[in-house]
Amino acid sequence: MKNFKLFLVALVGIALSSCSMMDKDTNYQISDLQGLWVENNTEHYVRFTTEQSDENPYLLGREWHEDDPAGAVYEEYLLEQRQRDGFPGNGWFKYWLETSGKLTEIHFMDNGGAEIPKVYIVTKLNSTTLEYYNKDYKNEKYYFTRK
Repeated sequence: MKNFKLFLVALVGIALSSCSMMDKDTNYQISDLQGLWVENNTEHYVRFTTEQSDENPYLLGREWHEDDPAGAVYEEYLLEQRQRDGFPGNGWFKYWLETSGKLTEIHFMDNGGAEIPKVYIVTKLNSTTLEYYNKDYKNEKYYFTRK
């Protein structure tokens, strides 16, 4: 009987904690994500656009590093690249944000047309701040401000 009571208390505790997690549904809107963001006052930029990708419901985005010692990249280069080649390449990605805060990005690679998926969990999104972490590597965190 004592074990049953402990089991019941544990079950109630689990149920209550899962309910509180459900109450924390952030209900993020994709429109809040769209725009130009800069990471930690560096020259790493990400733009979430309203441009529809070929695959619903994904939209297109792009990222570039203007301070990369191997060769700075600018947004204009990515736009010229797409116009010239007719398709997105390195620096471009498809994205989708679920209301729960799960942000999926699928990055395009120039070599062989590979698409690399990345999944992040958004922890903060408002008119000035975007924060998220890598779903598989929780210590890999990113902090952006709206530009």
